[in-house]
Amino acid sequence: MRPWAGSWRWITLVLLAWGTLLFYIGGHLVRDSEHPERSSRELSKILAKLERLKQQNEDLRRMAESLRIPEGQAEAGSLAAAGRLRSLEDQLTRAKQKIHSFQKLTGDGPGPTQEELRRRVDNGVKEFWYFVRSEVKKLANAELSERLKYADTLLQDLGHQERSIMTDLYYLSQADGVGEWRTKEAKDLSDLVQNRITYLQNPPDCSKARKLVCNINKGCGYGCQLHHVVYCFMIAYGTERTLILESHNWRYAPGGWETVFLPVSNTCTDRSGATTGHWSGEAHDKDVQVVELPIVDSLHPRPPYLPLAIPEDLAPRLHRLHGDPSVWWVSQFVKYLVRPQTWLEKEIQQTTAKLGFKHPIIGVHVRRTDKVGTEAAFHPIEEYMLHVEEQFQNLARRVHIDKKRVYLATDDPSLLQEAKTKYPDYEFISDNSISWSAGLHNRYTENSLRGVILDIHFLSQTDFLVCTFSSQVCRVAYEIMQTLHPDASSFFYSLDDIYYFGGQNAHNQIAVYPHQPRSGEDVPLEPGDVIGVAGNHWDGYSKGINRKLGRTGLYPSYKVKEKIETVKYPTYPEADKLLNSQKK
Repeated sequence: MRPWAGSWRWITLVLLAWGTLLFYIGGHLVRDSEHPERSSRELSKILAKLERLKQQNEDLRRMAESLRIPEGQAEAGSLAAAGRLRSLEDQLTRAKQKIHSFQKLTGDGPGPTQEELRRRVDNGVKEFWYFVRSEVKKLANAELSERLKYADTLLQDLGHQERSIMTDLYYLSQADGVGEWRTKEAKDLSDLVQNRITYLQNPPDCSKARKLVCNINKGCGYGCQLHHVVYCFMIAYGTERTLILESHNWRYAPGGWETVFLPVSNTCTDRSGATTGHWSGEAHDKDVQVVELPIVDSLHPRPPYLPLAIPEDLAPRLHRLHGDPSVWWVSQFVKYLVRPQTWLEKEIQQTTAKLGFKHPIIGVHVRRTDKVGTEAAFHPIEEYMLHVEEQFQNLARRVHIDKKRVYLATDDPSLLQEAKTKYPDYEFISDNSISWSAGLHNRYTENSLRGVILDIHFLSQTDFLVCTFSSQVCRVAYEIMQTLHPDASSFFYSLDDIYYFGGQNAHNQIAVYPHQPRSGEDVPLEPGDVIGVAGNHWDGYSKGINRKLGRTGLYPSYKVKEKIETVKYPTYPEADKLLNSQKK
């Protein structure tokens, strides 16, 4: 026996013990990630042990090196032993890398409480800013000129403070590997949902599939029609029926949806079936193979799958990941629907190069024509640009601003020149031919469809969106934006409405702090009260109805939180199995 053979066995045992200890420590850190207080105490002990083990590791490495057999002098058995030693060293290196990773990020992302608090602080700070700005502006209307001067200075100083806090919060959201976790979790969740939709939409035998028929030709514009199809899709997903989209003679493209976007199914586009009927409720229609769905305004009975509800099985992950889970859920159906045909994808690429679209850039959507005076008020360009400037000041704290670029989308062809004249320090990127095509006399044409699709695409690609949520175009752009970032729920400023989905179920909030009315316009709150939301006034106050009291009034926005409804959607286990097998 070689003189080093006994030492080899000893070294092997020590290396195995060392590797086992490293993996144990790593696993211990992961398991305790949901208990931060205990993790903190244990981590201090573990790190002390690691420092001692580092020296032992170096000693082991030197001993292992001394045991290496010079090339050409080893017998076959000796070569095998040396190979085992190198394998153990490789395992040791990988174990050390895992421990280093665990030291940077103790666990699989942040705890749900941390993420919820981060978003509440984010929202609370903004609402505080809206309130202060509103009150100080009132002070500025006083007669004394000194008060006016003081108010302007105060607003500037408070603006600096608000931007500093928001910058700190941004970096907090990216610290300690949390940004990487959020990116991965967003991709994993989206892949999961997209795979389930694909599974539902491509049954192996279309003749036997349960189907839900949706006609795209609702009497409204592109954004409204797209949301109509999303509503159909969500009910199809909830009732486990393949969506059949009827789009022949579509008013925007007579050739149908498939001439612009990819088909919603590759295997099942035939609406025929053994039995057909109009929607009369999920339970009543269980034995009907093909169900025709009306527009949401005529839907009765209303199923639980309508926005703003989210799937129960995804809710814990969505609450942890996203600031507005309801919007994220809607966005996944929009993502599947608007996959472009090759010609459209090429058109987008060419237009991107032609316009010189690049970051940093803020999107502005100004809807005029048929909306003003009916569904929305008139807002001058100055109102939009106030918030554009604020966002560029925020961005300047994180990235270099070479130019203040604005992508301007509007149905008013005269607005581009007006904006350029009034704001010469900005670079406005816009295509006036799209503005002309958006006019009422050109609205329902293929050229108009191309224009609105391009506008929505570029608005969704911007770093921040300033618009009116009364516009379907703006809301679609905001929804698509959610599919491009882990959490883009706060990447907007609406001059009028909060986000909503036409035909949605009630939007409720829950009071977390009490509120005693200070005027006849206020409504009292007690923790736990459910508030039906009417809107946010963007001045620190929201309006809604206290459902317990039956009273409508104003209340401080920071004293409530969102009440997200969850629904027992199907979980599509077979689709999940296919996705998992593909990953392996």
